[in-house]
Amino acid sequence: MQNPFHLAVQVRDIEEARRFYGDLLGCAEGRSSDSWVDFNLYGHQFVCHLNPELGGVQDTLHLNAVDGHGVPVPHFGVVLDMPAWEALVDRLTQAGVRFEIEPYIRFRGEPGEQATMFFFDPSGNALEFKAFRDIEGQLFAT
Repeated sequence: MQNPFHLAVQVRDIEEARRFYGDLLGCAEGRSSDSWVDFNLYGHQFVCHLNPELGGVQDTLHLNAVDGHGVPVPHFGVVLDMPAWEALVDRLTQAGVRFEIEPYIRFRGEPGEQATMFFFDPSGNALEFKAFRDIEGQLFAT
């Protein structure tokens, strides 16, 4: 196993974060308090910290042009294998999640060909989940 990363983000409501990350994305919950909650995000430590002043989409959001789309920055997510990515697309679609960038294949026919999708959590944090047919061979291919 690679070294897991640790990421902490602000959320406007802890219970809303539990529903989104725990129930919808399937992340197991770890430690928590009234003002934060740890999740296991595909083997990585992901922490939601309460900021009740937070609105929706972050004011600092920037869109960067990539492959004809405005990619929200900052964003985070996980690289999955293709079957897990496809299952996540189905789960998000069935739940009515609005995609900022609809699921599609980016860089088709190039070394970095990947499936990708972008969406926001209820607090406005941008997420990208992507997949490669051959993660080891394609993740850093140029």
